[in-house]
Amino acid sequence: MNTDYHIPVMLKECIDGLDINPRGTYVDVTFGGGGHSSEIVKVLEGGKLYAFDQDPDAKKNAEKLPADKFQLIQANFSHIKKFLKLYGVKQIDGLIADLGISSHQIDEFSRGFSFRENADLDMRMSQTGELTAAKVLNTYSEGELHKIFGIYGEVKNAKTLAKEVLRARAGSDIKEVDHLLGVLAELAPRHRENRYYAQVFQALRIEVNQELWALEQLIQQCTELLKPKGRLVVMSYHSLEDRLVKNYIAKGVFNGQGEKDFYGKLLKPLDAITRKPVVATPEESAVNNRARSAKLRVAVRNEESWPIK
Repeated sequence: MNTDYHIPVMLKECIDGLDINPRGTYVDVTFGGGGHSSEIVKVLEGGKLYAFDQDPDAKKNAEKLPADKFQLIQANFSHIKKFLKLYGVKQIDGLIADLGISSHQIDEFSRGFSFRENADLDMRMSQTGELTAAKVLNTYSEGELHKIFGIYGEVKNAKTLAKEVLRARAGSDIKEVDHLLGVLAELAPRHRENRYYAQVFQALRIEVNQELWALEQLIQQCTELLKPKGRLVVMSYHSLEDRLVKNYIAKGVFNGQGEKDFYGKLLKPLDAITRKPVVATPEESAVNNRARSAKLRVAVRNEESWPIK
């Protein structure tokens, strides 16, 4: 495990949530530094772990894990079914997702994820996509920017911010972190500037990487892949992600009330193991800032709706 790359949050709680069968097939869709994968592999005896990570920096961390128990797939987890099929995997016993951005990506200032150092406004996790944060800022309409800042960043003055971005880019393209911070400085609430900057950067990152769309794709495909009694373990770091996970576990849909059968029972593929999200202990939060906002949800694939038609 590379703890310099990323310190895994609630590691024991995540592994316990998977309830690992040593001969089972598991998927870690956010490999990163390999923290969760390393612990899963320790338990496997005859089983196999498949891990996804589109960040090229994660590849060297995978070299330390045994090839007979582990396979890294360098792809976005939104295509999980397609890539697992290439390896002959049609059903799995469990899946873990540690969402959001890793400590390594934040600390790698050249990637443009952080507002702490000047860099190009990139924010691509895969480094292969065409859409960057700079492109969003310089080509999106005022209405599109308003929506992104308001929904993805939960920025209260999102409309004003969108107007200010258009005004600023009329002079010259917003290409670097410092240029964007100059735009934000006049709009940020006094004494809460860092929180405001973080909200805006989060909004841009989510848009660039289509994170919420990818999460929906993952969960829908996951329910088709999971065997009856298979476990889904998801850790999220902001309300947008957590709301999607919570709604799907509870209702079988991301938005709305969900379908019911003739008797009024909800038709949904998952049952909650954790009725409320698990949160980190005060001790863990004190040593790992990322743990403070983490919410862990665990669900099990029920047998009543198996298989999905």
